[in-house]
Amino acid sequence: MKKLIGKMMVKDKERRHGGTGGISGSGADADDRSKAPALQIDEEGNVFAAPEMEENTPSGTELNEGAGDTGHEDQLKSPANAPEETPEKEAPGRERQEPAQGTGKSDESRRESGDGGTAAGLRAGTREDQSGGAVRSGKGSEARKGFRAGPRSREESPGRESRSKEQDRSGGMPEEEAFGIKKLLRDGNKGPIQASFSRKRSAADQGGEEQPANAEGHGTAADVRRSEGTGQQKQASGARGDKQGQKGKGPSNGDASKPVDDPIPLSMQEVKDMLEERSGLGTSFDLVLREMVFGSIRVGFYYVNGLAKDQVLTMVLDRLSYADHAAMENNPAESLKEYLIPHIQVSPYQTMKEVIGQVMTGATGVFIEGEKTALVVDAKNFPVRSTEEPDLERVVRGSRDGFVETLMTNVALVRRRVRDPKLRVEIMQVGKRTSTDICIGYIDDIANPKLVEAIRDKVKNVDLDGIPLAEKQLEEAIVAKGWNPYPLVRYTERPDVASAHLLEGHVILMSDTSPSVMIMPSTFFHHLQHAEEYRQLPIIGSYLRWVRFLGILASLFLLPLWYLMVLEPGLKPTGLEFIGPQNPGKIPVLIQFLLAELGIDLMRMASVHTPTPLSVAMGLVAAILIGDIAVKTGLFTNEIIFYISIATIGMFATPSYELSLANRIVRLILLFSVALFKVPGFVIATTVWLIFLSLQRSHTAPYMWPFLPFNAMGLLNILFRLPVLTHKTRLSITRSKDGTRQPGPE
Repeated sequence: MKKLIGKMMVKDKERRHGGTGGISGSGADADDRSKAPALQIDEEGNVFAAPEMEENTPSGTELNEGAGDTGHEDQLKSPANAPEETPEKEAPGRERQEPAQGTGKSDESRRESGDGGTAAGLRAGTREDQSGGAVRSGKGSEARKGFRAGPRSREESPGRESRSKEQDRSGGMPEEEAFGIKKLLRDGNKGPIQASFSRKRSAADQGGEEQPANAEGHGTAADVRRSEGTGQQKQASGARGDKQGQKGKGPSNGDASKPVDDPIPLSMQEVKDMLEERSGLGTSFDLVLREMVFGSIRVGFYYVNGLAKDQVLTMVLDRLSYADHAAMENNPAESLKEYLIPHIQVSPYQTMKEVIGQVMTGATGVFIEGEKTALVVDAKNFPVRSTEEPDLERVVRGSRDGFVETLMTNVALVRRRVRDPKLRVEIMQVGKRTSTDICIGYIDDIANPKLVEAIRDKVKNVDLDGIPLAEKQLEEAIVAKGWNPYPLVRYTERPDVASAHLLEGHVILMSDTSPSVMIMPSTFFHHLQHAEEYRQLPIIGSYLRWVRFLGILASLFLLPLWYLMVLEPGLKPTGLEFIGPQNPGKIPVLIQFLLAELGIDLMRMASVHTPTPLSVAMGLVAAILIGDIAVKTGLFTNEIIFYISIATIGMFATPSYELSLANRIVRLILLFSVALFKVPGFVIATTVWLIFLSLQRSHTAPYMWPFLPFNAMGLLNILFRLPVLTHKTRLSITRSKDGTRQPGPE
């Protein structure tokens, strides 16, 4: 392409210097010269006819001198060359400068002055370039006829004026050919960023300054096109002018009336520099900024490799590759958002902080050079495991899916079971550095608004640098329980359990990166319920519930009571005189209890860290080598090992893992109280324990409800698994807005 342009320029020079006519050249020569005008390349890569050439190319004055009297007579005949009658829209700078060049002189005065004729020819050449007329098409006399008719037809038809401007932008060629030339020149001569940004200076960056044309008419076409006589300022981002004619209008999606803190830079290089400084682009290997040109507009896709969905982004890029110049000409941000990006969730943002924050969550930021608005495509692809049944809440009958570490998957599991349009799932971020997503779920017309507002405020007021441990750190931040070992919120990994509590008026909290969902408020007896009870018939469910209650009571009081009867033999009931060790052993009973408790906890922790193939071997070692040998050597008695085993089984039967650990602490406290104070110690410790639990509250809900305060219907639901049809109303613990569970027919 460069060679072709160079040949045309050399050929034009030879024709003007070697041809006949000199000052009095013939009209035919003039026609030939009009077919091949001098060419010039502006910063945009456009090729156009200019009155003055760079370096060795003859100037516009030499061109008019070569045209002779013929070109001078053509200028006199053409009404379009009279400056005072030209209705064409020009830059304000040209309107101020041309009167200084004597544009108001009559035709007779121009004939008398050779210099004036030369200047007039120069101005005529410049206007022919601005009009995008027939001189560029190289059609000789037909071109001049079209140029003469240009001003008159332009006044009559506004549509023709817009076509003339389009030809001016494309260098007098079809838009597709002009874009191909600009692309080649941009790739060959100029850096891609500088070439594209030269067109994207907004009206705000120009500061409203007008570029006056050169007094001798030597200004480039880019300077002439920079502003129009109507005062309309051209937009950035290759928009080439705001067709609404609003002066100083901001970006397409921006709000020019409100100043934006931390704005998005207009230059793609500035965007890259800011990303390198603030997010580690270029240092972190997983951060990628993919730059491409769509319809002469440079666009950068910023994403985290591994969190972005490759298939979606490939589809978006494939769609944008067909975008032409017309599609990206005006308001490219709006065009991309509304028409070109084929994705269901695209949001505009005005600040770099917001865009970088969204990219860190897995979305893709789209920066548009020259635009103060960036788009965010929610194309996330988190590593996720399958929705398997949770190990701590297995059931014989029922669903086998469970919550996972991906928040959207957990929300979908709940939404699948509660298809109520009143279900609300609000999202917010916690942690200045981790920005962990926290979701609050509730049913709008059931949950107590005060409860929802209190939980929402507590989550918003969490001031930490991060919560990488997700729900446990969040619980400690919003539930001020200090050293209280008992859980004030209930955890579940089953979607059906969370959905059932939503229908009762509870509020759930879901944290990203955690499969555990918090249920609030929750009482002591909420931690004693299990999904298996509701998967069986009411009578079977009630039986299983009572067996579980007995196991939990045994884990708490069996060892302290047995130890109390060993210390006080008179307390043994009739028929239970055999209780107590016949041979106490070489180690005191209290020390045996403590060693057994520590040994069980040690085995439990070892089982967590032991690979599955070795777990069987570890069980044999614990049962045979430790248990049997410890009894045979006289370190432990058989009766102590037996009662500790029963207490441990009751602890494992507790549905809530947090409650089982808390009960173990209470059991140790009761053992020490019995060892120190015997009967008074046991009574006082148990009383203090009950009072302590009664004073606890879970988000304004009494922890020992329905015992304190007493509620007969609530107690009946705790002691028995009632049939579904008997649940006419919701429990009063949540103080729900709609207390009716089975409304009558409408």
